[in-house]
Amino acid sequence: MLERHHLAIIHAVDKHGTLTEAANALFLTQSALSHGIKKLEGYLGAPVWQKDGRRLRLTQAGQGLLNLANRVLPQFEHTEQLIQQIAQGQRGTLRIGMECHPCYQWLLKVVSPFLMEYPDVDVDVRQAFQFGGLGALLGYDIDMLITPDPLFQKGLEYLPVFEYEHVLVVPESHPTAKQGYVSPQDLSNEVLITYPVEASRLDIFSQFLTPAGAGVKKHRTIETTEIMLQMVSAGRGVSALPKWLVEQHQKTLPIMPVRLGEKGIFKDIHVGFRAGETRPDYLSAFIDMAKQTHHLV
Repeated sequence: MLERHHLAIIHAVDKHGTLTEAANALFLTQSALSHGIKKLEGYLGAPVWQKDGRRLRLTQAGQGLLNLANRVLPQFEHTEQLIQQIAQGQRGTLRIGMECHPCYQWLLKVVSPFLMEYPDVDVDVRQAFQFGGLGALLGYDIDMLITPDPLFQKGLEYLPVFEYEHVLVVPESHPTAKQGYVSPQDLSNEVLITYPVEASRLDIFSQFLTPAGAGVKKHRTIETTEIMLQMVSAGRGVSALPKWLVEQHQKTLPIMPVRLGEKGIFKDIHVGFRAGETRPDYLSAFIDMAKQTHHLV
């Protein structure tokens, strides 16, 4: 019969590559580990790994078990953690996944009052996911996902909590700084600076340039918002960011927001969570606070 410890062994072998390292990670002897898997292989009627030199390589059957392990083991760990917190009298940890680089400064406006109101609840913000944000949410690695681009899928719900305008950011001396808006063709000779995200997932491309068959002179990426805006203010290029974020940095940098197209591009920050679950009161409170941030940014 397939049991949890079998999945833990498959996961450890995939992660560490050798029987010795997997056994050490699980605090088992190699013989115990091998014996457990041999019984499983007898039950399944198929080998789950093959030797490749000193390392072990999962077979097709083993890969199937690994996929199950990656989905199920985090749920075991999450449930055990909740039970331990209840036993210890703790409220818990709100694990937030981020799929929005510029959303951090918005998130801080929510986290600060949340921590004040819920002193027994910790907040953990994560950005790197093994399966992407959706996989992390469905796999119980996080409790909620913050994203401006929700991918609706069975088992998930999204709530829009904050509307904003996505704008072009230019230095004050830029020719378009005093225009009411820019057209896609206006960017043909520009250096566009963005976060290191696939172009297809960037609104400046997917909703503005690409539909018009337009492009830019050069596309470069920078990870941090502050350095990106410093580069823009120094005339090294233009960028595209939420208008509220640009307006905050206008206090210290000579930059200007310019509307993208005559009608502009308007977005919503969404909070995604697993559907059909009884949400703890602190998660519902966080969502309510998020909806009240318009006057804070």
